[in-house]
Amino acid sequence: MKPEILEQLKQLIGKEHVQSSSASRLVYSYDATPGYQSMPDAIAVPGSTEEVAAIVKMCNENRVPIIPRGSGTNLCGGTCPTSGGLVLLFTRMKSILEIDEENLTATVQPGVITKSLIDAVEERGLFYPPDPSSMKISTIGGNINENSGGLRGLKYGVTKDYVLGLEVVLPNGSIIKTGGKLAKDVAGYDLTKLMVGSEGTLGIVTEATLKLIPIPESKQTMLAVFDSMERAAEAVSSIIAHHIIPATLEFMDKPTIKAVENFAKVGLPLNAEAVLLIEQDGEEAAVSKDMKKMQVICQERGAISVEAAKTPLQAENLRTARRTALSALARLKPTTILEDATVPRSKVAEMVHAINETALRFNLTICTFGHAGDGNLHPTCLTDARDKEEMERVELAFEAIFEKAVSLGGTITGEHGVGEMKAPYLEWKVGSAGIEIMRAVKQTFDSNNIMNPNKIFGKDTRKRLVVKS
Repeated sequence: MKPEILEQLKQLIGKEHVQSSSASRLVYSYDATPGYQSMPDAIAVPGSTEEVAAIVKMCNENRVPIIPRGSGTNLCGGTCPTSGGLVLLFTRMKSILEIDEENLTATVQPGVITKSLIDAVEERGLFYPPDPSSMKISTIGGNINENSGGLRGLKYGVTKDYVLGLEVVLPNGSIIKTGGKLAKDVAGYDLTKLMVGSEGTLGIVTEATLKLIPIPESKQTMLAVFDSMERAAEAVSSIIAHHIIPATLEFMDKPTIKAVENFAKVGLPLNAEAVLLIEQDGEEAAVSKDMKKMQVICQERGAISVEAAKTPLQAENLRTARRTALSALARLKPTTILEDATVPRSKVAEMVHAINETALRFNLTICTFGHAGDGNLHPTCLTDARDKEEMERVELAFEAIFEKAVSLGGTITGEHGVGEMKAPYLEWKVGSAGIEIMRAVKQTFDSNNIMNPNKIFGKDTRKRLVVKS
């Protein structure tokens, strides 16, 4: 970045909101993705939509890359400034602007912490369901860019299902508003949905109107313990086949259970090969009925035990244990690579089996947990980036996992995004024609390619291991 551009940036938003020291640049040179790091030229912290628009217009005129960033919990290299440029932070734009109980909406700025919004609306007897495991530190803007999921995604959906309207700064500095507090709106293309999950490549979200729903009347939680991962996966498929949609249907294998229990100490059974965390919410009688049915299904599928949480604290401890899975596993090896291959729910058992076979074939430690109820599994490899030979095997193993997921009608990513890490595999899922139409959309919005460049389409397609018809 030229010195005169940096000076202009300081004039636009105040020099106290621009950082360019080596230490500051280092802090924002990476996100939570192993192996991706690159120094930005500067960091800017705008305080309003108008300041964002002025910054973007200046960067567009001078061809300076812009990387919008939430809390950096991204897991696909999506907020790593691999082209240098300017990182935009939204720590000055973190207000809950309105909670509208008449229209059941919340209007927020992008820097709002997800858990803060959830707590604020629950105080009003309302409910914002998207709950990524990082919700205590992730931001709504980051959730929107990545279309984040969470433990409640099976029953309630993901972030895109709750975004009603957006205020967005386009790459030329223009400001548009999409959607609004509407239950129905088919006026033209759905630009709201296009922006959600676009990973900061099309524009910058500066305000969001989110859908709220009434908070469920009651909730029950139970833990089903199995002596094999395959039986647990079969139980997941059976629950769905019986037309039960639980609020939460989460899965952890034995290595994950051990790591989580050592970390969180909540009483998980260390002798289990797999556990299912199952929750249902809603009207009390219906919840009790569903929980009894799911208990029977788990027992019929070979569960060693199925125990209900006896207190709200015990239930919360179980949820917390699942949310800490990545943190717990990350303590075991220098490098932890978390993926999210996703398959149709009926294929969960087959996908789990394939992950286990892949780990054996490549002589790797791969622990598996995730949102089994919606087919979103998180195979997590514990490795060491300094061991180049092993890292080559890791890459081949994940290629095999992606290949298997796609062949089962699944996808390379269910909630983490494409970013830079998975760009070589996107064509496997969408095909060459899909890649071209996405590039055309990007070119229309961002003709100078300043918005988070080299993400999604930033790398050549990897050759598939097995070509499927």
